[in-house]
Amino acid sequence: MLKILRTSLLALSAAVIMTGPALAELTLVITEGVGKRRPVAIVPFAYEGAGQESPLNVADVIAADLNRSGRFAPLDEGDMLQKPKSGADIDFSDWTILNIEAVVIGRVTQTGENVYSVQFQLFDVFRGIQLVGYRMPASRGTIRRVAHRLADMIYEKLTGIQGVFATQVAYVTAQGEGSDRLYSLVVSDADGENEHTIMESSEPIMSPAWSPDSRQLAYVSFETNVSSIYVQTLRTGNSIKVSSKVGINGAPAFSPDGRKLVLTLGGTDGNLDINVLDLKTRRFTRITTNRAIDTEGTWSPDGSTIYFTSDRSGGPQVYKVSSSGGRPERVTFDGSYNARPRLSPDGKKLALVHLDRGNYRIAVMDLERKDLLILSTGRQDESPSFAPNSDTLIYATRAGGRGVLETVSADGLVRQRLAAGRGDVREPVWSPFARF
Repeated sequence: MLKILRTSLLALSAAVIMTGPALAELTLVITEGVGKRRPVAIVPFAYEGAGQESPLNVADVIAADLNRSGRFAPLDEGDMLQKPKSGADIDFSDWTILNIEAVVIGRVTQTGENVYSVQFQLFDVFRGIQLVGYRMPASRGTIRRVAHRLADMIYEKLTGIQGVFATQVAYVTAQGEGSDRLYSLVVSDADGENEHTIMESSEPIMSPAWSPDSRQLAYVSFETNVSSIYVQTLRTGNSIKVSSKVGINGAPAFSPDGRKLVLTLGGTDGNLDINVLDLKTRRFTRITTNRAIDTEGTWSPDGSTIYFTSDRSGGPQVYKVSSSGGRPERVTFDGSYNARPRLSPDGKKLALVHLDRGNYRIAVMDLERKDLLILSTGRQDESPSFAPNSDTLIYATRAGGRGVLETVSADGLVRQRLAAGRGDVREPVWSPFARF
């Protein structure tokens, strides 16, 4: 029983004893990459408007996004033989000499007070043609998000995979020690920038989960010295307590339509079962009834199935059951420990925590072929979460005696670390694509 709780978000204090000084902004560092990175050039964007410079170096943000993907190698500005401002100015032979595959040019134009227009063009150097071009409105407050969206378009055009640079991640942090410990629920851009704290408490915060429209977060809090589940609207900051039954209330996850939560409930006897809460009617439906520990429920993309962790076979394994109830079916058989299941948004892969030669590591199972690929290399990796394009995962690990976050491509070839300057970081969850 202790083993299943090791990675469970219901491990209560064991999962949230994180100490350290104040948290600093996350920094991404590529720690592993396999294969040749494609050379591209992001030319500094032209600027037309009041003042001497644009409110943001859009080209730098795009280049940083592509670099951190591990798939591209943006050319240093100092190595550029030309810096064209329009498509007509491009001499493709200069870029061919540098073996550059694609060139991005752009322009930021101020059209009013705190009103800007950001446009870009992506060119194939070897064919000498434009691949895509786009223009977006922006303000000082939104121009960084616009830059990420442009990077997403470029990434998708060059790889065929939808970019996730404009998405966000949520995670839990802790600072201080003993009675002075402060827990925070934090949201940042996918590159670690624009951190902002959603809520703080002197009591543990656990299990953040995004709503499918990225406008709300569900989480577990111990503010009243017992576990309760809250749903908070990010724009307004309003928080509603949706479950505070006697015993354990934990591991919430939104249904694909956003109308329900799957959660784990356990009464005074401590027996944990999977339940579904209708957020409109506040009606609970018990899905599992086994004496075993059933926890960490998560939905299939179509909402028809719930995957969860159970020790009903003698050790923690992943099972699935109809979201309306029924007889659970075992999913994992490789190894003695598989827990914390998370489905990829395309429904093809299952991420989980897998015991590998004494180490708890992140693995991905192909649901059609049933094979298991171990992605991480730590000793105590946990809390996997897929990016909305199903191509990358984020998870928590330990480095230098403190909690950090890492991302890894679903094929295991590209890995990067999101390390705070100080403090511990835990329980990451990647947002869905924003609905603009």
